[in-house]
Amino acid sequence: MSRIGNLPIKLGDKTKAVIAGKKINFEGPKGKLSVNLPAKVKVEMKDGTVLVVREDDSREARSMHGLARTILANAAKGVSTGFERRLSIRGVGFRAEVKGKSLHLSLGYSHPVVFNLPEGVTAEVDKAARTEESLPTVDLTLRSADKEALGAAAVKIRALRPPEPYKGKGIKYAEEKVRRKEGKTGTT
Repeated sequence: MSRIGNLPIKLGDKTKAVIAGKKINFEGPKGKLSVNLPAKVKVEMKDGTVLVVREDDSREARSMHGLARTILANAAKGVSTGFERRLSIRGVGFRAEVKGKSLHLSLGYSHPVVFNLPEGVTAEVDKAARTEESLPTVDLTLRSADKEALGAAAVKIRALRPPEPYKGKGIKYAEEKVRRKEGKTGTT
């Protein structure tokens, strides 16, 4: 018995869900999302809620029950309120700028880095750079209705220049703590 899979998914006032075979289409103020259901799982609609039901008690059906419910709940939340992920870019001369559907980054390399944002993901740069531990910091906010696409974009942007442990320069998640190492000490 899946504790997560049995929970109903409550739809918001402005959110609609339409079941079309093994596909569920969600529509809300933040956009539209379509989710394909895994095998051995069915979906039922009852007065504004979505219920995920497994077809039998096989191992595969039990394993997909909670997963399918979580994916559907994320889609319902995404089209109603959306998701956001914050990144911090730290370093002298490190900058970010949004131009159309691409993100132009200056990360200390000999060339600028251009990252094309995936479909449905938007970026916003906080222009007021602040200083943390003598390094200037730029805040970057990614927003999307699709949680999976948002997380994948954040991981790819962070991989362009991961934070290093000595000065903390690089791109990190806003809530991430970078373990700092002590540098070399002079011999006396």
